[in-house]
Amino acid sequence: MSEDNKVNYQEVDSVPPPPKARVTDAGFAPATDRKPDYLDGFLSEKPQALTGEEPGGDLYEGVIAALKDIFDPEIPVNIYDLGLIYNVEISGGHAVVTMTLTTPHCPVAESMPGEVELRVGAVPGIGSADVNLVWDPPWDPAKMSDEAKLELGML
Repeated sequence: MSEDNKVNYQEVDSVPPPPKARVTDAGFAPATDRKPDYLDGFLSEKPQALTGEEPGGDLYEGVIAALKDIFDPEIPVNIYDLGLIYNVEISGGHAVVTMTLTTPHCPVAESMPGEVELRVGAVPGIGSADVNLVWDPPWDPAKMSDEAKLELGML
């Protein structure tokens, strides 16, 4: 800036473009004539076969179907669509279901986990089942599926 607090500038007709940066210019990659073949290993690897215990597998879907056969006695919607089932894990024929209830004072608080354990344990391929009843995070109507909301007139 000059003493008058004015900016000095110069007008020009054009400015040459700056040089483009290249990775090899910075020394990060060796200079070779070969192009990187990013997909070589990815495309040659075959997908692993499903065991049935993961989501989408036959055993997993059988457990979900069993859970959809259990209805809350106060609400005419199954416990899976109500959003009471938080997680299903299957390993070596052993199923672990993590679930909650609509409230801790639910009238079926004592019987519902036992029914879930019996129904899941009866799925062919499941040798044993455990049910973990949790209260955190608490259940709320936002956990319900759209089908459940439609059934209850909430949509």
